[in-house]
Amino acid sequence: MSKILACLDASYYAASVCDLSAWAASRLSWSVELLHVVQRKSAVTARHDLSGAIGLGVKSELLEELTRIEEAQGKLAVEGGRALLATGEERLRAAGVADVSTVHLHGGIVETIIEREAEAGLVVMGKRGASSAFAAGHLGSKIERVLRASNKPLLVAPEQFMAPTRAVIAYDGGKSIARAIALLTSTPLLDSLPIHLVRAGAETQEHRDEMEQAVKLFEQSGRAATFSLTSGSPERVIADCVAGAPTSVLVMGAYGHSPLRNLIVGSTTTSMIRAVEAPILLVR
Repeated sequence: MSKILACLDASYYAASVCDLSAWAASRLSWSVELLHVVQRKSAVTARHDLSGAIGLGVKSELLEELTRIEEAQGKLAVEGGRALLATGEERLRAAGVADVSTVHLHGGIVETIIEREAEAGLVVMGKRGASSAFAAGHLGSKIERVLRASNKPLLVAPEQFMAPTRAVIAYDGGKSIARAIALLTSTPLLDSLPIHLVRAGAETQEHRDEMEQAVKLFEQSGRAATFSLTSGSPERVIADCVAGAPTSVLVMGAYGHSPLRNLIVGSTTTSMIRAVEAPILLVR
């Protein structure tokens, strides 16, 4: 049996991460590992930083006191993380997940998630981190870095979780969405949910043939699916389709273009994570 890696921080998204993980675990019959990472800060580095900030000639006693404050803040972060994990575990068990484990580590957040995901079949994160209240319109740097580095399917949790009653698949004919369809036709994650494939672009025979072939793959696995071809930008077409059924889960390929192009002009993936208030499954 595989497991779900659910990444928790002290953001408004923590409850939604737990609820989305419980939803996925109930469908996949997988265990859940709750992960919280405390970012490590060297006391020596902190002391040097403080020395530079307040200038030369300051008494060493003051520097020692500032270092003690840093250490106390570190201990507080550790205790806060333990409380967060305990609350998350309780929420998951109340939702019916029997096999829950917790992992509390120090280190780099992105690096730790990538290391822990090696043992998982699915990663769940909130779409913004602990600073979300101060940057409500922006995608957190941590999740974007994880999305680009991760090799596992990643479920992005919205601020408010509602159990999906429909799946919208943003189809673009690429390799990532082909892998997403292979995943969804071989696991029970979307079983019993109506599936709709949407593609932005001209209604050509080639596009229609590709969409019909994708629908056939779902039908061959015993799942019903429909499709639509709509002219317009992918961001608008996909967002409109999801908005038409607020309790959807959106499935997309993750970052289909080159990293350099994404740096210059952005990407549909990032735009959708920012704009859509629904769970998003991203597959490389």
